[in-house]
Amino acid sequence: MAETAVKRERPKHLNLAQIRLPLPGYVSILHRVSGVGLFLCLPVLIALFGASLGSAEELECYRATMAYSVLGLPVVKLLLLGLLWAYLHHFCAGIRFLLLDMHIGVELPRARASAWVVMGVSLVLTVVLGVLTW
Repeated sequence: MAETAVKRERPKHLNLAQIRLPLPGYVSILHRVSGVGLFLCLPVLIALFGASLGSAEELECYRATMAYSVLGLPVVKLLLLGLLWAYLHHFCAGIRFLLLDMHIGVELPRARASAWVVMGVSLVLTVVLGVLTW
């Protein structure tokens, strides 16, 4: 009866703005955000893909129309570049998470390194494919 448990002070109201998230946490959040963004833009991407299919004449007409009207705008090009990055990041992070599910790279140093690799590869591929596309 003389035993008393030591009460530790626990935080009552966490300020989420003060909590510093590690890079693997950002990769996880960006993986989810990019997945939602790709899902929401799927109708637009399917329409663009459907319009690009067909005969060679239809494809050239589509390219000319898009080059002079919609895709000529820098904002639209930036949006499409963002979609390209979202796809590449989602793909690279998905491979990382599949490896983590198989318990490959779950140690903290390897998890941090793989998060840096995902960010670097997705950004480099976005720049390379963006330059090749435009």
